Amino acid sequence: MKTMQALRTIKAGVLEITYAEEGPANGPPVLLMHGFPYDIHAYAEVAPLLAAAGCRVIVPYLRGYGATRFLDAATPRSGEQAALGADLLALLDALAIPRAVLAGYDWGGRAACVVAALWPERCAGLVSYNSYNIQDIARAMTPESADKEYRLWYQYYFHGERGRAGLEADRRGIARLLWKLWSPTWHFDDASFERSAAAFDHPDFVEVVIHSYRHRFGLVPGDPAYAGIEARLTSQPAIAVPTITFDGTDDGVRPPADASAQAHRFSGPRSHRIVPGVGHNMPQEAPRVFADAVLELIPRP
Repeated sequence: MKTMQALRTIKAGVLEITYAEEGPANGPPVLLMHGFPYDIHAYAEVAPLLAAAGCRVIVPYLRGYGATRFLDAATPRSGEQAALGADLLALLDALAIPRAVLAGYDWGGRAACVVAALWPERCAGLVSYNSYNIQDIARAMTPESADKEYRLWYQYYFHGERGRAGLEADRRGIARLLWKLWSPTWHFDDASFERSAAAFDHPDFVEVVIHSYRHRFGLVPGDPAYAGIEARLTSQPAIAVPTITFDGTDDGVRPPADASAQAHRFSGPRSHRIVPGVGHNMPQEAPRVFADAVLELIPRP
Protein backbone atom coordinates (compact mmCIF):
# COMPACT_ATOMS: atom_id res chain seq x y z
CA MET A 1 0.00 0.00 0.00
CA LYS A 2 1.55 3.26 -1.17
CA THR A 3 1.63 6.31 1.09
CA MET A 4 2.02 9.73 -0.49
CA GLN A 5 5.55 10.90 0.33
CA ALA A 6 7.65 14.06 0.03
CA LEU A 7 4.92 16.36 1.30
CA ARG A 8 5.54 20.06 0.79
CA THR A 9 3.87 23.22 2.05
CA ILE A 10 3.22 26.58 0.47
CA LYS A 11 1.30 29.69 1.48
CA ALA A 12 -1.60 30.18 -0.90
CA GLY A 13 -4.36 32.68 -0.20
CA VAL A 14 -5.71 32.18 3.31
CA LEU A 15 -4.04 28.78 3.68
CA GLU A 16 -0.74 27.07 4.11
CA ILE A 17 -1.45 24.16 1.81
CA THR A 18 0.23 20.80 2.25
CA TYR A 19 0.53 18.81 -0.94
CA ALA A 20 2.26 15.83 -2.48
CA GLU A 21 4.23 16.28 -5.69
CA GLU A 22 5.50 13.65 -8.11
CA GLY A 23 7.04 13.73 -11.56
CA PRO A 24 9.42 16.10 -13.34
CA ALA A 25 9.24 19.76 -12.34
CA ASN A 26 9.14 20.80 -16.00
CA GLY A 27 6.38 18.35 -16.97
CA PRO A 28 2.85 19.41 -17.92
CA PRO A 29 1.16 20.22 -14.61
CA VAL A 30 -1.79 18.24 -13.29
CA LEU A 31 -3.66 18.98 -10.07
CA LEU A 32 -5.61 16.12 -8.50
CA MET A 33 -8.32 17.16 -6.03
CA HIS A 34 -9.82 14.84 -3.41
CA GLY A 35 -13.31 14.84 -1.94
CA PHE A 36 -15.19 14.32 1.33
CA PRO A 37 -14.55 12.19 3.32
CA TYR A 38 -11.31 11.19 1.60
CA ASP A 39 -7.81 12.61 1.29
CA ILE A 40 -4.80 12.76 -1.01
CA HIS A 41 -4.38 8.98 -0.87
CA ALA A 42 -7.31 8.64 -3.22
CA TYR A 43 -4.63 9.37 -5.83
CA ALA A 44 -1.89 7.13 -4.41
CA GLU A 45 -2.02 4.97 -7.55
CA VAL A 46 -3.05 7.64 -10.07
CA ALA A 47 -0.19 10.03 -9.29
CA PRO A 48 2.66 7.59 -10.10
CA LEU A 49 0.99 6.65 -13.39
CA LEU A 50 0.87 10.30 -14.43
CA ALA A 51 4.39 11.01 -13.15
CA ALA A 52 5.71 8.06 -15.17
CA ALA A 53 4.12 9.62 -18.25
CA GLY A 54 6.11 12.82 -17.62
CA CYS A 55 3.53 14.95 -15.79
CA ARG A 56 4.19 17.20 -12.83
CA VAL A 57 1.53 15.92 -10.44
CA ILE A 58 0.31 17.96 -7.46
CA VAL A 59 -2.15 16.53 -4.93
CA PRO A 60 -3.18 19.02 -2.21
CA TYR A 61 -5.04 18.49 1.03
CA LEU A 62 -8.20 20.59 0.93
CA ARG A 63 -8.99 23.11 3.65
CA GLY A 64 -9.88 21.25 6.83
CA TYR A 65 -7.91 18.12 5.93
CA GLY A 66 -4.49 16.72 6.75
CA ALA A 67 -1.74 19.23 7.36
CA THR A 68 -3.25 22.11 5.37
CA ARG A 69 -3.76 25.01 7.79
CA PHE A 70 -5.50 28.36 7.93
CA LEU A 71 -3.00 31.19 8.31
CA ASP A 72 -5.28 33.32 10.51
CA ALA A 73 -7.43 32.08 13.39
CA ALA A 74 -10.02 34.72 12.46
CA THR A 75 -10.62 33.37 8.93
CA PRO A 76 -14.09 31.81 8.68
CA ARG A 77 -13.88 28.02 8.38
CA SER A 78 -16.01 28.02 5.26
CA GLY A 79 -16.60 24.89 3.19
CA GLU A 80 -18.54 26.66 0.44
CA GLN A 81 -17.82 25.96 -3.21
CA ALA A 82 -16.42 29.43 -3.85
CA ALA A 83 -13.83 28.93 -1.11
CA LEU A 84 -12.73 25.60 -2.59
CA GLY A 85 -12.37 27.14 -6.04
CA ALA A 86 -10.50 30.15 -4.64
CA ASP A 87 -8.10 27.83 -2.79
CA LEU A 88 -7.31 25.97 -6.00
CA LEU A 89 -6.75 29.20 -7.90
CA ALA A 90 -4.51 30.52 -5.11
CA LEU A 91 -2.47 27.31 -5.21
CA LEU A 92 -1.94 27.66 -8.96
CA ASP A 93 -0.77 31.24 -8.36
CA ALA A 94 1.51 30.30 -5.47
CA LEU A 95 3.15 27.54 -7.51
CA ALA A 96 3.45 29.90 -10.52
CA ILE A 97 1.51 27.48 -12.71
CA PRO A 98 -0.23 29.49 -15.42
CA ARG A 99 -2.32 26.60 -16.76
CA ALA A 100 -2.91 22.99 -15.71
CA VAL A 101 -5.14 19.99 -16.22
CA LEU A 102 -7.52 19.87 -13.26
CA ALA A 103 -9.06 16.60 -12.14
CA GLY A 104 -11.23 15.67 -9.20
CA TYR A 105 -14.37 14.25 -7.66
CA ASP A 106 -16.80 15.32 -4.96
CA TRP A 107 -15.48 18.49 -3.21
CA GLY A 108 -12.29 18.40 -5.26
CA GLY A 109 -14.21 18.00 -8.50
CA ARG A 110 -16.29 21.01 -7.50
CA ALA A 111 -13.17 23.12 -6.98
CA ALA A 112 -11.90 22.06 -10.40
CA CYS A 113 -15.24 22.86 -12.05
CA VAL A 114 -15.34 26.31 -10.43
CA VAL A 115 -11.90 27.21 -11.76
CA ALA A 116 -12.63 25.71 -15.19
CA ALA A 117 -15.86 27.70 -15.46
CA LEU A 118 -14.70 31.05 -14.08
CA TRP A 119 -11.02 31.06 -15.02
CA PRO A 120 -10.82 28.89 -18.16
CA GLU A 121 -7.46 30.38 -19.11
CA ARG A 122 -5.99 28.53 -16.08
CA CYS A 123 -7.43 25.15 -17.04
CA ALA A 124 -5.93 23.17 -19.93
CA GLY A 125 -8.49 20.40 -19.47
CA LEU A 126 -10.93 19.07 -16.88
CA VAL A 127 -11.66 15.56 -15.59
CA SER A 128 -14.78 15.69 -13.44
CA TYR A 129 -16.46 12.75 -11.78
CA ASN A 130 -20.25 13.27 -11.60
CA SER A 131 -20.04 15.78 -14.45
CA TYR A 132 -20.99 19.42 -13.76
CA ASN A 133 -20.27 19.75 -10.06
CA ILE A 134 -21.16 23.39 -9.38
CA GLN A 135 -23.99 23.74 -6.87
CA ASP A 136 -27.20 25.52 -7.82
CA ILE A 137 -27.85 26.92 -4.36
CA ALA A 138 -30.88 28.95 -5.44
CA ARG A 139 -32.65 25.68 -6.27
CA ALA A 140 -31.24 23.63 -3.42
CA MET A 141 -34.53 23.45 -1.53
CA THR A 142 -36.38 21.96 -4.50
CA PRO A 143 -36.81 18.28 -3.62
CA GLU A 144 -35.77 15.48 -5.92
CA SER A 145 -37.28 12.02 -6.23
CA ALA A 146 -37.35 9.91 -3.08
CA ASP A 147 -34.79 7.45 -4.47
CA LYS A 148 -32.29 10.34 -4.74
CA GLU A 149 -33.24 12.12 -1.54
CA TYR A 150 -32.60 9.20 0.79
CA ARG A 151 -28.98 9.03 -0.36
CA LEU A 152 -28.43 12.52 1.09
CA TRP A 153 -29.29 11.56 4.67
CA TYR A 154 -25.83 12.61 5.91
CA GLN A 155 -26.31 16.12 4.55
CA TYR A 156 -29.59 16.56 6.40
CA TYR A 157 -27.97 15.07 9.51
CA PHE A 158 -25.27 17.75 9.36
CA HIS A 159 -27.90 20.50 9.13
CA GLY A 160 -28.66 20.11 12.84
CA GLU A 161 -26.52 20.35 15.95
CA ARG A 162 -27.06 16.64 16.57
CA GLY A 163 -25.19 15.98 13.33
CA ARG A 164 -22.37 18.34 14.28
CA ALA A 165 -22.01 16.56 17.61
CA GLY A 166 -22.13 13.18 15.89
CA LEU A 167 -19.37 14.11 13.46
CA GLU A 168 -17.23 15.54 16.24
CA ALA A 169 -17.67 12.39 18.30
CA ASP A 170 -17.15 9.81 15.55
CA ARG A 171 -15.44 11.19 12.45
CA ARG A 172 -14.05 7.79 11.50
CA GLY A 173 -17.29 5.93 12.04
CA ILE A 174 -19.27 8.28 9.79
CA ALA A 175 -16.56 8.37 7.12
CA ARG A 176 -16.22 4.57 7.05
CA LEU A 177 -20.00 4.18 6.70
CA LEU A 178 -20.06 6.66 3.80
CA TRP A 179 -17.20 4.83 2.08
CA LYS A 180 -19.23 1.61 2.28
CA LEU A 181 -22.52 3.14 1.18
CA TRP A 182 -21.05 5.16 -1.66
CA SER A 183 -18.80 2.39 -3.04
CA PRO A 184 -20.62 -0.85 -2.22
CA THR A 185 -18.47 -2.97 -4.56
CA TRP A 186 -15.12 -1.52 -3.43
CA HIS A 187 -13.60 -3.80 -0.82
CA PHE A 188 -11.14 -1.50 0.90
CA ASP A 189 -9.20 -2.80 3.88
CA ASP A 190 -8.72 -1.26 7.32
CA ALA A 191 -5.22 -0.03 6.51
CA SER A 192 -6.42 1.86 3.43
CA PHE A 193 -9.16 3.53 5.42
CA GLU A 194 -6.89 4.48 8.31
CA ARG A 195 -4.32 5.90 5.91
CA SER A 196 -6.93 8.48 4.83
CA ALA A 197 -8.80 8.83 8.12
CA ALA A 198 -5.81 10.49 9.76
CA ALA A 199 -6.61 13.54 7.60
CA PHE A 200 -9.95 13.95 9.40
CA ASP A 201 -8.21 14.66 12.71
CA HIS A 202 -7.64 18.23 11.49
CA PRO A 203 -8.86 20.72 14.13
CA ASP A 204 -11.04 22.51 11.56
CA PHE A 205 -12.43 19.42 9.81
CA VAL A 206 -15.80 19.43 11.56
CA GLU A 207 -16.36 23.16 11.17
CA VAL A 208 -15.51 23.15 7.45
CA VAL A 209 -17.66 20.08 6.76
CA ILE A 210 -20.68 21.38 8.65
CA HIS A 211 -20.46 24.75 6.93
CA SER A 212 -20.20 23.09 3.53
CA TYR A 213 -23.36 21.03 3.94
CA ARG A 214 -25.34 23.91 5.41
CA HIS A 215 -24.20 26.56 2.96
CA ARG A 216 -25.09 24.52 -0.13
CA PHE A 217 -28.73 24.55 1.04
CA GLY A 218 -28.69 28.27 1.79
CA LEU A 219 -28.99 27.65 5.52
CA VAL A 220 -25.96 29.71 6.57
CA PRO A 221 -24.16 32.67 5.01
CA GLY A 222 -20.89 32.28 3.21
CA ASP A 223 -17.58 33.97 3.88
CA PRO A 224 -17.98 37.57 2.59
CA ALA A 225 -14.54 37.27 1.02
CA TYR A 226 -16.02 34.87 -1.56
CA ALA A 227 -19.33 36.66 -2.17
CA GLY A 228 -18.19 37.81 -5.61
CA ILE A 229 -17.33 34.27 -6.70
CA GLU A 230 -20.59 32.87 -5.33
CA ALA A 231 -22.49 35.58 -7.22
CA ARG A 232 -20.84 34.50 -10.46
CA LEU A 233 -21.69 30.87 -9.77
CA THR A 234 -25.42 31.61 -9.40
CA SER A 235 -25.69 31.78 -13.19
CA GLN A 236 -24.42 28.19 -13.43
CA PRO A 237 -21.70 29.20 -15.90
CA ALA A 238 -20.91 26.80 -18.71
CA ILE A 239 -17.55 25.05 -18.86
CA ALA A 240 -15.76 25.69 -22.14
CA VAL A 241 -12.47 23.82 -21.64
CA PRO A 242 -11.93 20.29 -23.03
CA THR A 243 -13.61 17.98 -20.53
CA ILE A 244 -13.98 14.30 -19.73
CA THR A 245 -16.77 13.46 -17.28
CA PHE A 246 -17.46 10.18 -15.53
CA ASP A 247 -20.15 8.40 -13.58
CA GLY A 248 -19.83 5.01 -11.90
CA THR A 249 -22.52 2.37 -12.18
CA ASP A 250 -22.19 1.57 -8.46
CA ASP A 251 -22.08 5.10 -7.08
CA GLY A 252 -24.21 5.03 -3.95
CA VAL A 253 -24.67 8.79 -3.61
CA ARG A 254 -24.82 10.09 -7.20
CA PRO A 255 -26.37 7.53 -9.57
CA PRO A 256 -25.18 7.63 -13.20
CA ALA A 257 -26.74 10.31 -15.37
CA ASP A 258 -27.32 10.28 -19.09
CA ALA A 259 -24.74 12.35 -20.97
CA SER A 260 -27.45 14.64 -22.30
CA ALA A 261 -28.68 15.56 -18.82
CA GLN A 262 -25.94 18.16 -18.32
CA ALA A 263 -24.85 18.72 -21.91
CA HIS A 264 -25.95 22.37 -21.77
CA ARG A 265 -23.43 22.95 -18.96
CA PHE A 266 -20.51 22.26 -21.31
CA SER A 267 -19.94 24.66 -24.19
CA GLY A 268 -16.63 23.08 -25.19
CA PRO A 269 -15.69 19.54 -26.21
CA ARG A 270 -16.89 16.98 -23.67
CA SER A 271 -16.82 13.20 -23.49
CA HIS A 272 -19.05 11.53 -20.88
CA ARG A 273 -18.27 7.97 -19.80
CA ILE A 274 -19.97 5.43 -17.55
CA VAL A 275 -17.56 3.19 -15.64
CA PRO A 276 -18.87 -0.26 -14.68
CA GLY A 277 -18.26 -1.53 -11.17
CA VAL A 278 -17.11 1.83 -9.78
CA GLY A 279 -18.56 3.72 -6.84
CA HIS A 280 -18.03 7.29 -5.71
CA ASN A 281 -14.26 7.24 -5.15
CA MET A 282 -13.27 6.59 -8.76
CA PRO A 283 -9.54 7.50 -8.60
CA GLN A 284 -8.94 4.91 -5.90
CA GLU A 285 -11.28 2.31 -7.38
CA ALA A 286 -10.22 2.61 -11.03
CA PRO A 287 -6.88 4.46 -11.03
CA ARG A 288 -5.78 3.43 -14.52
CA VAL A 289 -9.03 4.59 -16.14
CA PHE A 290 -8.83 7.90 -14.28
CA ALA A 291 -5.16 8.44 -15.13
CA ASP A 292 -5.72 7.62 -18.80
CA ALA A 293 -8.46 10.25 -18.98
CA VAL A 294 -6.11 12.88 -17.56
CA LEU A 295 -3.46 11.93 -20.10
CA GLU A 296 -5.95 12.39 -22.93
CA LEU A 297 -6.22 16.05 -21.97
CA ILE A 298 -2.52 16.83 -21.63
CA PRO A 299 -1.69 19.52 -24.21
CA ARG A 300 0.65 18.23 -26.90
CA PRO A 301 3.47 20.43 -28.20
